[in-house]
Amino acid sequence: MATKEDLLSDVLRLPPEERAEVAHKLLLSLEEEAEDPEVQAEWSVELERRAREVLDGSVKTVSWEQVEERIIARLDQQR
Repeated sequence: MATKEDLLSDVLRLPPEERAEVAHKLLLSLEEEAEDPEVQAEWSVELERRAREVLDGSVKTVSWEQVEERIIARLDQQR
C-alpha cells in the first residue's frame, strides 16, 4: 500500500488539469462525509424559498456583470 507521501508525490507529477480534478474529487469526498441530513433539509427549504422569490418576482436579480462591477469597486476601495 502506498503512503500518503508516495501518493502526493505521484499526484504532483500530473499535469495541472489532472491535479485539479484530483483535488476536486478529494474536496467532494470531504463534503460528502460532512453532510448532515438536518442541515441538508434546511438548505433545501431555503433554496426552494429563494427560487420561489425569483420566479414570482418578489426579488430583483442582477446580472453577473453588475455583481462583478460591485466586487471590483469594493476591492478598489479597500486598497
